[in-house]
Amino acid sequence: MSARQKLYLHLSNLGLAITIFLVILAIGWKAYLLIQIPILYFGSVTGVWLFYVQHQFRDVKWANAENWDYKTMALEGSSLYKLPALLNWFTGSIGYHHIHHLSPLIPNYNLKKCHNENTFFHNIKPITFLSGFESLMLRLWDEKRMRLIGFREIQT
Repeated sequence: MSARQKLYLHLSNLGLAITIFLVILAIGWKAYLLIQIPILYFGSVTGVWLFYVQHQFRDVKWANAENWDYKTMALEGSSLYKLPALLNWFTGSIGYHHIHHLSPLIPNYNLKKCHNENTFFHNIKPITFLSGFESLMLRLWDEKRMRLIGFREIQT
C-alpha cells in the first residue's frame, strides 16, 4: 500500500470517527446503539446466509486434495445465486460467486457482465432466492452420489 493510500485510509477512518462522535453528541449513545445494533445484526445475518448458501447447495462439487482442480472447484464448488435485481445490487453482485472464485480480481460491478459475455458460464445451474432455502436441509456429504444430502436421504 502506498503512502498516499495509507493517508487516505487514515483520513477516512478519522472522518468516520468524527461523524460517529458528532451523531452520538446529537442523539445520545443509547439512540445511536438502538440504530446501529439492528443494522449490524441484519447485515451479519445476511452475510452469513450469503456465504452459506453459495457453498452449501445440492449440486455443489467437493473434492479431496488428490482430486482437487482449481477451475472445477471455482465453477462447481460455489454457486450462481440468482437474486432479484435490488438484492443483487445491495450485495454487490456476489451472487456471481463462481466467477469471484475463479478470478477474485474481477470487480463486483463487472461480475454480471463477465457471466453474460462468456458462454462457458451459461451451463452453470443457478440457485434462486427460493431454492436457496433447500440448503438448510443439506447436512451430509454422500460420497457415493458425490453430493450434499439431508438426513432423510440417508440410505441404510
